[in-house]
Amino acid sequence: MRPLSPDTEEELLERANAVAGLALGQVATQAGWSCPANLRRNKGWTGQLLETVLGASAGSLAEPDFQTIGVELKTLPIDTRGLPKESTYVCTVPLEGSAGSWEDSWVHNKLRRVLWVPIEADPTIPLPQRRVGTPLLWSPDPQQEAALKQDWEELMDMVCLGELEKITAHHGSILQIRPKAADAKSLTWGIDAAGSRVPTTPRGFYLRSRFTTEILQRHYLFPS
Repeated sequence: MRPLSPDTEEELLERANAVAGLALGQVATQAGWSCPANLRRNKGWTGQLLETVLGASAGSLAEPDFQTIGVELKTLPIDTRGLPKESTYVCTVPLEGSAGSWEDSWVHNKLRRVLWVPIEADPTIPLPQRRVGTPLLWSPDPQQEAALKQDWEELMDMVCLGELEKITAHHGSILQIRPKAADAKSLTWGIDAAGSRVPTTPRGFYLRSRFTTEILQRHYLFPS
């Protein structure tokens, strides 16, 4: 049975600490889920499992996963050194209409308060045996907030000016825009330089791994 959404950050953190140290197979059994052999065809499985166990309520809405307390859940696959293996998906990029303000953006809404949950992702460890790490409740400090805002404003300026096709993964110091689609046939609507609607590949905002590495190194003890 899926638990109700937590009423406080303390309750959420208590739930997350309760599964820390457990293998994904154990967590799946507790939730009544079956654990796949790998993630090749189940890329979002780990995050969905933790959402279910912890009582996330937002689903696919552009709101924090735990709506009542305004906290977003982000699982973070880590390598044998305890460092992020890949960039972290934040949310979809709105490709039509005006950007609005940073404070009202989906990215700001998602990253205002985050529960990071590291997950072992060493490919030599079978998926059911990979352990859940110690959770971290985090908010960007003023310097991080300013850097995120600057990247978002520059990227959304390009989107709104119809320069979407010029955006590459090299744009943005810590926040980037990349294609986000199940396959090459998935299309949505965007705006070209003339302001006309044109079909294009869906895009997503991602945090660079060097940024999430910095977060982990600030809050966790790493071997020297």
